[in-house]
Amino acid sequence: SPAEMILWLSVMAASSPCHGGCAEVDSMTEAVAGQGFLLGCISCKKREEVPARTTVDWHFKPLQEDKFRHIFHYNHPTADILHEDFAERLRWQGTLNTDVQVGAVYIHNVTFNDSGTYRCTFHRTLFLVPEAPCSSNCVSCPPANRELVSVVSEILMYVLIVVLQLWLIVVLVYCYRKIWDEHEAREEKKAQKAQEASVVF
Repeated sequence: SPAEMILWLSVMAASSPCHGGCAEVDSMTEAVAGQGFLLGCISCKKREEVPARTTVDWHFKPLQEDKFRHIFHYNHPTADILHEDFAERLRWQGTLNTDVQVGAVYIHNVTFNDSGTYRCTFHRTLFLVPEAPCSSNCVSCPPANRELVSVVSEILMYVLIVVLQLWLIVVLVYCYRKIWDEHEAREEKKAQKAQEASVVF
């Protein structure tokens, strides 16, 4: 019967080439006529702390056709069904804010005419806030000039190396003199004992 007919739906995911993203969906997915079906699509940002605004578009290419049809557009909070074949049958199941990362759409009452390829496309705009110049009222100021910091660090490193080498030389000289003094004291005691022994005999 038509309600038990198995349909083949192929899902594609795409993200804007200028933004890094992760898009993972299953292709060649089975759906049953007369039932509902979830079209999954994910596009993740690399840096969660950067605010963004994202819109999602779904396109559909029926079997035996070469062109995609624009069937759905989501721009929070508005979800628009753009093709009459899917009128009142598509429902947004993705992220419910402006920074969309899950672009899933649910199809109600799947029919044989829904067989084909579905393409999901993310359009993401990142809002990068420039660093404000430092003033007397700044809570946190931009870091110092990196080149100057690098030069100062290198100079301090060489000074520290020279100081440690000089300290090592001083320690070696001190230890050598102490050992030499003890050796001289032992030799002097031996000579003194030898002289006392010769006087006795």
